[in-house]
Amino acid sequence: MKDGYIEKGYTPLQDDFDKIRQFTRKEFTADELYIFSLILCNNDIDRDYEKFSVSALNELAKLFIGKTGIRDHSMKAADQTARIFDTWVEKLPNRKTADGEDFYVLRAKAYMVRSEENKSLITEIEAGIKKEVSVSCSMALSTCSVCGKSRKNSGCSHINGRKYGGKTCFSILSNAADAYEWSFVAVPAQREAGVTKSFNIEKGDSDMTDIKKCLSTEDEQIVLSNKQAKEICSYIEEREELAALGEEYKKSLIKELVSLCAKTVPQMDLKVFGGVAAVMTTKELLSFKNAFEKQQAVKNMPAPQLSVAQNKPKDNFNEFRI
Repeated sequence: MKDGYIEKGYTPLQDDFDKIRQFTRKEFTADELYIFSLILCNNDIDRDYEKFSVSALNELAKLFIGKTGIRDHSMKAADQTARIFDTWVEKLPNRKTADGEDFYVLRAKAYMVRSEENKSLITEIEAGIKKEVSVSCSMALSTCSVCGKSRKNSGCSHINGRKYGGKTCFSILSNAADAYEWSFVAVPAQREAGVTKSFNIEKGDSDMTDIKKCLSTEDEQIVLSNKQAKEICSYIEEREELAALGEEYKKSLIKELVSLCAKTVPQMDLKVFGGVAAVMTTKELLSFKNAFEKQQAVKNMPAPQLSVAQNKPKDNFNEFRI
């Protein structure tokens, strides 16, 4: 039996209907609903060299109840096909993960309406054509398997997929923040389960490292929460404002530097120097400015009024001699 796919359709029990009623607005009979079981994800290392902790699977089990099933992570309401009504974490006997831990899976039960729109999908599920699934969720903590430090704010330099001391480095995902949806896909991220992961970004708690990591994935589609999208927009707006202020400061710095050049090196062609200053970095402009200001300070230093002339003849005070 393979993990991370739709297992089978079955005749629901009365307990299943009691749980389904939480999400429906009318009573449905067994003939009106198609019920099936599936495995959402597991605690093995995936293609991105990341894995869920067992505690994360238990947290996700609660979060995925009521979440909708869609096609290829499409966010269109028309692509909603099913809904999860029950979940649980189960240990599979005689199986180990790639890093030697006991193998756990997150199982779920889902339902969909037996309608003309869903008829072909139900047939494909029964035929085993539509079976791979991928989940989209948000994890607040990512820990390095080599040093045990947080990937977010500890400055860990280990790279996923590389070997350190003979062991492959990977990240352990825990502290589930949210579950968004699950989807029918062709190629999931987990080798057997398939997971599209994102991170919980909260202002003041982390920088943009996690967002960059999420956006640098090789997946064709990237799933972001509404909160993450707003965080990116806010980050861009702040940087645009800072960039505008920096540009204005640089312009004033160039103007001041050309003025200092005219005073310090009057024989310089100011038009040529202005062109050179325009391509300087801010650090270079400040260095030139500092040098010109020092030169001006020496040039404008006043001479002491009581200073003794160097070539003045020495007075012998003869008029005071008796």
